[in-house]
Formats: sequence, structure tokens, C-alpha cells
Amino acid sequence: MGNKDCANMADNLRNCACSYVSCNRRGKCCECISYHWSRKELPGCLFPPEVERTYDRSLKRFIQAYGNK
Repeated sequence: MGNKDCANMADNLRNCACSYVSCNRRGKCCECISYHWSRKELPGCLFPPEVERTYDRSLKRFIQAYGNK
């Protein structure tokens, strides 16, 4: 992705639930989704907090977290 700043950066940063604070994609949701999807993962913001903190972004873990809800 390009180096352009996101127009929603302030709101995205305020609402970002990812605990990996040194990530250079933080607040740039399009870049974050693109990055994780290229690895067959989902971004941390889609996981419940207790799962997000494990940094397991796998599709399998996502299904485990929400499969029975």
C-alpha cells in the first residue's frame, strides 16, 4: 500500500483494539486488513480481547472464538 495517510486515522487509532501498539499499520485499517489477509489471518480488532492478546490471528482461532456464540 502507499504511504498516504488515512483520512480516518484519528478515529481509527481511538477505536483500534489491537494490543500490538508498535505496528506501523495501526490506525490504517485498509493496510492492516490487507496485510493479515495476505497471511490468511484476520486483524486483531475482530477478536475478543482475551484472544486478541494471544496474537493468534488465524482463521481457525477466529472460528473457535465465535463458533459457539
